[in-house]
Amino acid sequence: MKALVYTQPEEMQLLDRPYPSAADGEVVLKIYAVGICGSDMHAYHGHDPRRKPGLVLGHEFAGTIAETRAPHLRVGMRVTGNPLITCGRCDYCLQGRDNLCSNRTMVGMTRPGAFAQYMSIPAASVIEIPQRMPAAHAAMTEPAATALHAINLSMRALQRPLPETRTLVIGGGAIGLLSTLLLKSYGCREVEMAEVNPRRRESAERHAACKTFDPGTADVPMDSFDFVLDAVGAKATRTLAMQVIKPGGVIMHIGLLDWESPIDMRKLTLAEISLLGTYTYSMADMRATVAALDGGAFGNLGWTEIRPLQDGSWAFKQLAQGAIGSSKVILVPE
Repeated sequence: MKALVYTQPEEMQLLDRPYPSAADGEVVLKIYAVGICGSDMHAYHGHDPRRKPGLVLGHEFAGTIAETRAPHLRVGMRVTGNPLITCGRCDYCLQGRDNLCSNRTMVGMTRPGAFAQYMSIPAASVIEIPQRMPAAHAAMTEPAATALHAINLSMRALQRPLPETRTLVIGGGAIGLLSTLLLKSYGCREVEMAEVNPRRRESAERHAACKTFDPGTADVPMDSFDFVLDAVGAKATRTLAMQVIKPGGVIMHIGLLDWESPIDMRKLTLAEISLLGTYTYSMADMRATVAALDGGAFGNLGWTEIRPLQDGSWAFKQLAQGAIGSSKVILVPE
């Protein structure tokens, strides 16, 4: 089979790879659509020591079951899946917080991912999708679940309901745009986006009907937002979040572009700011996201761009150069 392989920093190659085998309790999927994630780009630049050259990346996927060694799953079933492979036995799994599993591994990190014609995965990670759902939409389940999990977690800390909050989303990539769309569907009336890329600002205004601005040039008032969602996670965006959050407000930190940066702990303390981190999603979040996508909570996803898998190497190069305005590129194996 053909697979797009991370061969060295700044290089992806379409290579022949063996057809995957399924162990007991696993299935082999024929991949129909797979998204390029920011973490895939992080690996592409050689910044993720967990993802080593020779690995097939890709963890945002949809396909059909080609082979099964799990009695409750049938060949031909249309599915997406949770790329987090969890143990089901640790305290976090037993609490339903399987995203924090002490023994987790991950598709596209510790085992071959979905930038390929076929991929194996444990049956416990598989989620059936409606027959009417396009594969490219189903492949958005993973990033959309990240947004859903983060916003649901944030709502527990907010002092007032979302429709009453003035909200800022930092970053117009897939997570930022999906978060904006979901916030709007939850009834949040005042949502703005900070994004340096003019193409992404235009896309957010068109597809999410939100006000946008360039944080590098705009004069943003201090203490002006009740809720800030940082979908970038850079030094500059963390600083911006802390500057614009109101006293008593909530900052949700999703992005991990920079590993370290200073935080204004004085304001955090004296203004009683809630600073939250989030990691991926639970299996319950994934199932809820499939339903939300199918129900239109994330819009028509017309801002995605679909390309064949064989053009994946060029897509990675263009994304690295900032030459693609779409917030999500989805690759389609032949």
